[in-house]
Amino acid sequence: MEKKDFQPDTRYTVTMRDEAGKLRPANLYVYRLYDDFMIVRLTNNDGLLRKMKYDDIIKIVKTTQVRPEERFTIPDAVLKEAVWKDRNSMFRYSSAPQRGK
Repeated sequence: MEKKDFQPDTRYTVTMRDEAGKLRPANLYVYRLYDDFMIVRLTNNDGLLRKMKYDDIIKIVKTTQVRPEERFTIPDAVLKEAVWKDRNSMFRYSSAPQRGK
């Protein structure tokens, strides 16, 4: 997959390649796109923010746009590309105003 296949503040159901090289289903919430990677939250997993390469996604199964009032917010400083230079994951609580979180 490529950067043009994704949009920020969108949920995706995808087929991705895990660390062992096996294909796995996953649900993603995309926060930010960069040239070589994107910052996502695996919503069906541990909830960590992750740096994910576009090549790790094999197929997009479903795309769901997130309404502005239901978006998960993370401070821009946390999503800056420089912060993710030497990092692969981060524990960060996010907030969705309409979800009471």
